[in-house]
Amino acid sequence: MQEALQESIALRETILQDKDLLATAKSMAERLAATLRSGHKLLIAGNGGSAADAQHFAAELVGRYLKERRGYPAIALTADPSIVTAISNDYSFEALFSREVEALGVSGDVFVAISTSGNSKNLIAALAMARQQGLTTLGFLGRDGGEMKSRCDLAFIVPSQSTARIQEIHITLIHAICDALDQQLI
Repeated sequence: MQEALQESIALRETILQDKDLLATAKSMAERLAATLRSGHKLLIAGNGGSAADAQHFAAELVGRYLKERRGYPAIALTADPSIVTAISNDYSFEALFSREVEALGVSGDVFVAISTSGNSKNLIAALAMARQQGLTTLGFLGRDGGEMKSRCDLAFIVPSQSTARIQEIHITLIHAICDALDQQLI
């Protein structure tokens, strides 16, 4: 346990020293604030633990983070089992998120893709659909950013090979962005 905690602390310290990563996080928060200010919504997706992070992010926005405020429009594309199973069964698992982006996304919205590898085929397809429909694309990625890196308008790439450490930073980044949104939008 001590080793895991030390790895987590070291990674956080690395990120705190990386001006490019901090600038990317700030740009993401500003982009999301502008989107919400303009009356548009966020569509958020990921697989596995990243699906849970997508739902967590949407919950913080629709509910509240720390400050009492109106709810912000955010949809976790992972949260409806009927939609997830219908699209996966009738089309393919790879088409899951792109079909939801096609149905729910409009120009001016933001699509947030969360992936520790950056190579999730269903998120890659969703990023392509989001761009086709005029959505801004953000990526919370890990490792080297994978194929998704070049498909995102902004990508925060956690410099680690450890899925657990990447997920820890993703949820910390989600909370930091929610805090920034509370400050910028209230």
